[in-house]
Amino acid sequence: MFIRSQLEKMAEKANYAILGINLLNEIVICNIPAAKLLESSIPEILGKDLWQLMPDDSLPQVRDSESIQFNQISPFGNKMIIISRMPYHDDQGRVIGAVAFLRDMTEYEELKGKVNTLQEIRILLTAIINSTQDAISVVDENGLGILINPAYTRLTGLTAEDVIGKPPTVDIAEGESMHIQVLRTRQAVKGVSMKVGPKRKEVIVNVAPIIVSGQLRGTVGVLHDISEIHRLSEELERAKRLIRHLEAKYTFSDIVGESESIKATIEQAVRAAVTPATVLLRGESGTGKELFAHAIHRSSERQKGQFIRVNCAALADSLLESELFGYVEGAFTGAKRGGKVGLFEEANGGTIFLDEIGEISQNLQSKLLRVLQEREIVKVGDNRSFNVDVRVIAATNANLEEALRAGRFREDLYYRLNVIPIIIPPLRQRRDDIPLFVHHLIGSFNQDYGRGVERVTDDALQILMGYHWPGNVRELENILGRAIINMRIGETVVEKHHLPILTLPIANDSEACFIEPAKSTKSMEEGGFDGLQRQWERALLLVTLQRTGGNKTKAAQQLKMSIRNFYYKLERHGLN
Repeated sequence: MFIRSQLEKMAEKANYAILGINLLNEIVICNIPAAKLLESSIPEILGKDLWQLMPDDSLPQVRDSESIQFNQISPFGNKMIIISRMPYHDDQGRVIGAVAFLRDMTEYEELKGKVNTLQEIRILLTAIINSTQDAISVVDENGLGILINPAYTRLTGLTAEDVIGKPPTVDIAEGESMHIQVLRTRQAVKGVSMKVGPKRKEVIVNVAPIIVSGQLRGTVGVLHDISEIHRLSEELERAKRLIRHLEAKYTFSDIVGESESIKATIEQAVRAAVTPATVLLRGESGTGKELFAHAIHRSSERQKGQFIRVNCAALADSLLESELFGYVEGAFTGAKRGGKVGLFEEANGGTIFLDEIGEISQNLQSKLLRVLQEREIVKVGDNRSFNVDVRVIAATNANLEEALRAGRFREDLYYRLNVIPIIIPPLRQRRDDIPLFVHHLIGSFNQDYGRGVERVTDDALQILMGYHWPGNVRELENILGRAIINMRIGETVVEKHHLPILTLPIANDSEACFIEPAKSTKSMEEGGFDGLQRQWERALLLVTLQRTGGNKTKAAQQLKMSIRNFYYKLERHGLN
């Protein structure tokens, strides 16, 4: 029960609208929030009839019936307000009027929106914390647990019931609480080892203070499983081993090409794969010898065994020997305690790919011959032999026959390696495959560079088809990659101006350029001597531009022609 004097005091201090009437429906109580709501001043409101300001309001009925109304929503002009109504009394307890408590719905909606936003933020933060794989625990400024995530439960075995509201030592099996230390010092700690939970799990802990508006509100800790760190270390070690130990990942279907020469080579390699014989892959640099080695291993009976690649030219002779055959403890200064297993031993039951076989020394050649003949190895510093079951695939771009004649390569090893020779044709002998390579490489570069290149123009493809490709597929990959990098973002077609300058090989120190017989014949058939001369002229322009670093004035001076005539010839050959 409200008394008028109480209401008047309440109206002075309240931050919400209070409006009271007497028995004559005159407004006798009004505070500042009510005046703002009615868009008038208090003196103008006091003494007025209620229904002048709020027509048909039910406040008189509440007074007369001595009833109470709570939180009713009513329209008020262009606003919606919440009103609670009740009678008030004099000192003798007699009803002498009624009072209304009014709140603008706008304020209510704003508060509701803020509450909803805070609720959404809380849900979002909880979802983020729960979804992370790091174990997280949070305590308040008093050190009592207020939050953990599922990863914490998985790591420690402790549930929210075990931790929430409990001191931060509840999860520690061995060590000191870093939460307490950070609450005391306000300084973050990192990399502290301890054991947590009933299973005494080894963890590394990082803890940081939670500062809000300059006030310390608690701390947050992140726990990392030591076993996970060990796993990552082992994975790193495994990655290091993969520098030389490659899992064969390519098959014959990954070899691009439809020309007769490459199809014949693939057919020969497929036949070789099903035999246990040693294979010698021969071909120029960049033709894909390693790709064939992968495919042969994947198609052999040893496909589930190790595939180990060794670049014989990348290691010094003494180091290569210890890598291939291993060594025993004390074999040499700096030898690893317990010795080391060699790559032939690790490849037992699988395949070893000896790339650049023509570069090994004669001393090592004799030891390799023993492996191929006797199927056994002798470790460095040991006199015992060990049997190994390894299929050898060798590769070289060197002229082994010339090395034989010069005495640099053992004849007996040559015949042991050359059981099934497979010669991989250079790109200039399979020009019809260039469009296939271009299409394949565009897809790879789109992924690598985040581009959307669709094709190359016929003019650009013609330039690629006419080049001699001394670096073979590796050079084509380089040239096309550079062209795509030179393209503007949004361009989808490789045009000839995107390509770097491609020159034909120079025959001697003069300006004459070598033109392949097949190309010469084709030019003669298509355009006779004039066609051949145009091809020579274009190659000469390209060579000169390359020599001058693209400086056209210097190029014209070297060719002893006017700059105007030089530009004319560039335009004629589409080189401008």
